[in-house]
Amino acid sequence: MLAPKRQKYRKQFRGVWRKIAIKGDKLNFGGFGLKALTSGWIKDKEIEAARVVLARATKKNGKFWIRIFPDKPYTKKPPEVTMGAGKGEVSHFVASVSPGKVLFEIDGLLKEEAVSVLRIVASKLSVKSKVIEKSI
Repeated sequence: MLAPKRQKYRKQFRGVWRKIAIKGDKLNFGGFGLKALTSGWIKDKEIEAARVVLARATKKNGKFWIRIFPDKPYTKKPPEVTMGAGKGEVSHFVASVSPGKVLFEIDGLLKEEAVSVLRIVASKLSVKSKVIEKSI
C-alpha cells in the first residue's frame, strides 16, 4: 500500500474541505482522465485497486499517471473502547480530494477503451467522479 516515507507528526486533525480544486484540475499528461465531482477521502487500498486495473489495461501500448497520494493518516480506535483515553492508532492513510481534482490520467489507448477502463476505476473509488478528455 502507498504510505509516506516519513512524517513530521504521526497523527493529524481531520481538516475541512473548502470550495473546488484550484491546483491539479486540468489534464497535464494523458489524453483522458478521471476528475472528482465530490470531496472525500480516498483510501490507499482504493488507489492500489485502481492502479491494478490501470496496469492491466495499459500493458504494452499505454501509460497512466496517478495524480493523488495518500499522505493523511487515518486513526481508528479498537472496538468496545469507551469514550476518552485519547486518539486511536493510525489505521491507514488517505488522500484528501476536493471537487475538480484530476485523480488519474491515461494515454495510448483508443477512446472507447480508455473511457471503459476509467469507468471501472471510478467504481472502485469512494468519491463520485467523471471521465474527461483533453481538449485540443
